[in-house]
Amino acid sequence: MKIGLFFGSFNPIHIGHLAIANYFVEFTDLQKLWFVISPQNPFKEKKSLLAEHHRLALVNEAIEYDARFKASDIEFNMPKPSYTIDTLTYLKEKYPKQEFVLIMGADNIKSFHKWKNSEQILQEHEIYVYPRPNVDIASIQKNDKIIITEAPIIEISSSFIRNAIKDKKDIRYFLHPNVFKYLDEMNFYKK
Repeated sequence: MKIGLFFGSFNPIHIGHLAIANYFVEFTDLQKLWFVISPQNPFKEKKSLLAEHHRLALVNEAIEYDARFKASDIEFNMPKPSYTIDTLTYLKEKYPKQEFVLIMGADNIKSFHKWKNSEQILQEHEIYVYPRPNVDIASIQKNDKIIITEAPIIEISSSFIRNAIKDKKDIRYFLHPNVFKYLDEMNFYKK
């Protein structure tokens, strides 16, 4: 089985994440997609993150009835900060019959060469790249492992969601209804 790994903070997960995930299981050769919730991205500050268990719960709320998707907390018990190469190594040992593909925005592929063991990742895994606003897809160096997709460009970010909530904007249609309810009930991002 070919499984897409969509790494992210998902702070919070929003309809953009879900639309991209849906694109990959419907318009590529991926059978499943796992949302890998990152406890701490080495390139981001930790202070703005909701607690891991809340972000995992939010992803589970968003994908509750969709068997194509899975929320993965695999990185929660790994050394922090988490590095993709370590996660991939662990997944290959735990699920030797699965083929794992990385799903990455065009903005991230630009800095991929800075990732720990990026060359090894590329030797062992394909990377499916989706377009991002203000990133020239034609400038990305393609090869047989980096596949540029025609996923829709989504211009919603988690920081936009957090700021809108803080500014008391009604953003219910930017979030899965269960996610909106959870955030509202917990008063997340309101201050």
